[in-house]
Amino acid sequence: MESKPVKRNLKNWLVIAALACGMTTTSGQVQAAGWIGDLLGETCCDDACCDTGSCCQESCCDSGCCDGGCDSLAGCNVAEAASSCLPKLNSFARKLDGMGFIQKSDHCFDDFISPMIDFVHFEDPRNLTELRPIFVHHNFPNTLGPANIPAGGSAQLIAMQFRIALTDRLSLIAVKDGYLIDNSEGQLDGLLDSGWADVTAGLKYNLIRNVKTGTLLSAGFTYEIPMGSERALQAVSDGEFHFFATGGQRLFDGQAHVLSSFGWQLPVDQSDQSTTVHWNNHFDVKLTDTVYLFTENSWWHWASDAFDGAALGVSGQDLLNLGASNVDGNNLVTHNVGMKYKPHGGLELGAAYEFPLTDFEDIIEDRWQFEAILRY
Repeated sequence: MESKPVKRNLKNWLVIAALACGMTTTSGQVQAAGWIGDLLGETCCDDACCDTGSCCQESCCDSGCCDGGCDSLAGCNVAEAASSCLPKLNSFARKLDGMGFIQKSDHCFDDFISPMIDFVHFEDPRNLTELRPIFVHHNFPNTLGPANIPAGGSAQLIAMQFRIALTDRLSLIAVKDGYLIDNSEGQLDGLLDSGWADVTAGLKYNLIRNVKTGTLLSAGFTYEIPMGSERALQAVSDGEFHFFATGGQRLFDGQAHVLSSFGWQLPVDQSDQSTTVHWNNHFDVKLTDTVYLFTENSWWHWASDAFDGAALGVSGQDLLNLGASNVDGNNLVTHNVGMKYKPHGGLELGAAYEFPLTDFEDIIEDRWQFEAILRY
């Protein structure tokens, strides 16, 4: 007959084994989480001591029990770490959080950085609460389209994106807005003038969140509200929808990452705007704990013309809404190289230079982009 100490030790080892196999204990009862829970992100971090729900946002991760994704930056409770740098913003976010309006960002993937290319459509797969001011300096080609319409010059965009995590999975995203400053030349100068951009907003839902493998997959949609300035070639027709899926994968224990998204841009009135599909990709490597190098590419394919549009041969990429009638079948591939500085999970600073790879350039000669991300 076994002694009580032996039975007690055996029970303890069984509980430890259950925890190690992806199970949790609640009030002394062992409940199976299983591989499905791990895939969908029901558990938090790699090690059993952290698999208690939302602990990655709390101080338990600072003890070193979590995976590299949680402990790769200065502390796991990054919202708290960011408070010293952004006290007013953080205090305001905490008040909204306390009222149940917003949730904290998912800080179990703080080793990731957000993509920059095609910033209106290339969505980060994480569930985030953040402000993202963006400045773009966009140079136009000297001629546009097969008719070689005289162009040249540049345009500058000052924009502010925001994302609000409404639940652990669902977030509200606002990806296009701001003010466009016209410095174009040639005949393009007669079409374009400075003014406000349209506003684009929608929802994103996190489908897969596996902290053990560093895998993310989300899907969502946005609607571009035609409320910008017509003189800035905005406010075209009845707006357009964008349906997308976006994913990410951690590589080499968080020293590198890949992101990819695919989207379909569908106008409400296809007689006034063209239909496009696009595929964006991102790859980054960490030079140090805070500095990343990255490269990205973006493929645009025009699936149909704007039936009643002008015969310009270009459509406006992610900057303008030209509504051309002869863009069906066009393909544009652009590429960028850039660097990001991320001292902690609450702050991200980036710069990128983008240029076309295809003979068809649409409206891009090249582009500089600068951004900051203030994350809760």
